[in-house]
Amino acid sequence: MIISVASGKGGTGKTTVSANLARVWPSPVQLIDCDVEEPNCHLFIKGELMARDVVSMRVPQVDAALCTGCGACSDICEFNAIAALRDDALVFEELCHGCGGCTLVCPTRAITEKDRRIGGIEVIQAGHICLVQGRIDVGVAMAPPVIRAVKARLDPGKTAILDAPPGTSCPVIATVKDTDLVILVTEPTPFGLNDLRLAVDMVRALGLPFGVVVNRVGAGDDRVHVFCRDEGVPILMEIPDDRRIAEAYSRGELMVDALDGYRGLFEGLVHTVQGLRTRTRREDHADLRV
Repeated sequence: MIISVASGKGGTGKTTVSANLARVWPSPVQLIDCDVEEPNCHLFIKGELMARDVVSMRVPQVDAALCTGCGACSDICEFNAIAALRDDALVFEELCHGCGGCTLVCPTRAITEKDRRIGGIEVIQAGHICLVQGRIDVGVAMAPPVIRAVKARLDPGKTAILDAPPGTSCPVIATVKDTDLVILVTEPTPFGLNDLRLAVDMVRALGLPFGVVVNRVGAGDDRVHVFCRDEGVPILMEIPDDRRIAEAYSRGELMVDALDGYRGLFEGLVHTVQGLRTRTRREDHADLRV
């Protein structure tokens, strides 16, 4: 089972939900931190570093002796990552998306490819949790290639919980696509509702089953609950607005370890999620999205 945890904006508690859910999961589990611009699961899941690898992507390089400046490469590139000059071509590696199109259309085979480092991956073992986190290099603009490299570490024999980046843009879509269930984390505020609407539209467009976790219940109003009721969106769990959670968070502690009562709350979420997965299998992926 592959579960992604996402939200329409940052600060709603995605990492809190992801890490605590992984902690109480009853069997070996992978926690995949796909927020590669600012990974922070390692602050709460402390263990032994097992592996560290480099993430790279293929970018073009031009042999000036073979280049005629015909412009075929720049014509095919939608991102202006290569520009044809009079008898050469100039490559802007930071704009390249690694499609390889320029190498295919070059009539003189002047363009080949080389590896460009864009980030790294760390694997940390902490008890029954295997944390895999990616980190994009400073100055690199595109997160999806690093996210795909992190997701390539998925072990099909284990449940995986993917902590997505905030928002609804390309990095989030790269994270949640092909997952079995999306948990959308929100808060009961006007801002939370606005971004929840965007996130719901995104997962519905992708055709993914999903449900909502409402964090900081009691700190706002009921408009998120009304929206979920009207849209037929299941609320999977509610986390109360508890100052002790923030205090534990500031110490790098998970609420299921530090506070009485919350382990049972997240164990209930495990049963709910497993029940939803059983339901989607039974109904041949019938709509949880309404």
